[in-house]
Amino acid sequence: MVRSWRPLDGVLFFDKPLELSSNIALQKVRRLFQAEKAGHTGTLDPLATGLLPICFGEATKFSVALLDADKTYRAWVRLGQTTTTGDAEGEVTSTHEVNLSEAQVQLLLLRFSGEIEQLPPMHSALKHQGKPLYEYIRKGETVERELRRVVIHEIGLERFEGNELVITVRCSKGTYIRTLAEDIGHALGCGAHLFGLRRTAIAQFSIEQAYTLAQLEAMDSTARDACLQPLDCMLQELPSLELDDVQVARMAQGQRLGLDLSLPDGKLRLYAHGEFIGLGELSGRRLAPSRLLASVARNAAQRGESAAQ
Repeated sequence: MVRSWRPLDGVLFFDKPLELSSNIALQKVRRLFQAEKAGHTGTLDPLATGLLPICFGEATKFSVALLDADKTYRAWVRLGQTTTTGDAEGEVTSTHEVNLSEAQVQLLLLRFSGEIEQLPPMHSALKHQGKPLYEYIRKGETVERELRRVVIHEIGLERFEGNELVITVRCSKGTYIRTLAEDIGHALGCGAHLFGLRRTAIAQFSIEQAYTLAQLEAMDSTARDACLQPLDCMLQELPSLELDDVQVARMAQGQRLGLDLSLPDGKLRLYAHGEFIGLGELSGRRLAPSRLLASVARNAAQRGESAAQ
């Protein structure tokens, strides 16, 4: 049976299950929706679960908004053990006694709030000379990495029992939670590794808005399509501007518009007849097209052909 793919635009908030890679999860969801084009916004390891936005069709043009957004995680950290990978997949490399109070842990976590430096782990998708770091470590090779500055906006202790911590972390993009777990263990003097991770929010979007694979599989196609969010849901923090048909046609041809607007320079959400058509870049009084939907150029071309006939 030949699968029939269809054009589909929108954003699905997906609750990625345990033990599936982000790419395999993406392909499963894409097949369910029979979507021609799909991509996810930020990889989760197979041992991590939680919020994985999946963009279909034209939504992939704007996915960087969520890639760059702050993320929130619930992390399970085991104290007293270090591993080769910094998480539960690796082999235990050292074991230490854990003799700490909750007050000591709470005080220590304060040191990890704000801007911190992290050394990216070798078991990561960060690229070196075009190849992800995990390909080097699989061959027994390590490469020199530079410290990276990230921001921990909030870090809180949910639970501390025996040698296990559960923490909640809201952080900037590029933060490695397994590295954070290892650094916390090192600072406590007993070592640690990550043994569970769940992404609970990206920007203003919460895991409560997400659908599981089982839920999607139980729906018919109409119900599944109703789960999709509009393209501009990822861009709501940007100012918006309504354009008329002449302005849209000029933007579709790559022209800049001269406008007298009381808006700050930067990206704007653009609309025509109340429908989202893409992004523009405002600089002074000049508005240039930044990223428009393919349908905008197509419709403009069709109107031009009609006018020429």
